[in-house]
Amino acid sequence: MSRLAEALKAADPDRYFATLVLPETARDAVQALYAFNAEVASVRDRAREPAPGEIRLQWWVDALKGEGHGAVRANPTAAALLDAIERYQLPTGPLLRLIAARRFDLYDDPMPDVPSFEGYAGETASVLFQLAAMILNNGAEIETGDAAGHLGVAQAFIGHLRAFGLNSSRGRIFLPWSIFAANGVREGELFAGELSEGLLAAHAQVIDLARSHLELANTAIAALPKALRPAFAPVALQSLYLKAIERQSTTPLAPPAELPDWRKIAAIGWWSVRNG
Repeated sequence: MSRLAEALKAADPDRYFATLVLPETARDAVQALYAFNAEVASVRDRAREPAPGEIRLQWWVDALKGEGHGAVRANPTAAALLDAIERYQLPTGPLLRLIAARRFDLYDDPMPDVPSFEGYAGETASVLFQLAAMILNNGAEIETGDAAGHLGVAQAFIGHLRAFGLNSSRGRIFLPWSIFAANGVREGELFAGELSEGLLAAHAQVIDLARSHLELANTAIAALPKALRPAFAPVALQSLYLKAIERQSTTPLAPPAELPDWRKIAAIGWWSVRNG
């Protein structure tokens, strides 16, 4: 296993496991893309304050624009990402927009509404599927908009449903606040971990949105050429996670049920067999 693969497995095991069903020729490039995403996504937790977080995100902007100071390629993830961009002629615009969207993570403002959440998910999650599919297509652009778009939004909804209790305890609201406000939920009650009928109703509505996007994603993925479908293998885990969330729907702030690695690998492997 390469150092990059080891780093990705430690930072984002789900995406790492999903790369195991990719063709070997494309695996390193997709792992570089996912490792970059993991580094950018973790900036808030590592920086803790907005200012150093902004500086770290700007470092990645400069690296992608070729304006980096110092030895950018001394960073193994940056070196691997730049190699993948060069090899497959990947557009850097989507990656720069991903970084810009991640600036939201640095601050404590709530996610205002569903369109804002879907836009954020599109820039931070859907783009990864689109670029992974492009890599599998040997660098040629391919239209996977519905598959990438819906799966990215579904994955973001499901991920933030799983992290709902943790984020709430930290005074952070990533799910669309308009849904909770419409059900009479107050920020203070949510941050204090208080359960209410309004919170349960809002939580159920978010689950419905996640399920809808996941169903649309599955339909769109099934319509893609078989050679491109491995880029969307993470969908196998989202189905499992959503079922677990539904089972815990009466305790939305509780820690999420975890899946053992063997079950994740088996789910991705079985999905790959059925979709290969």
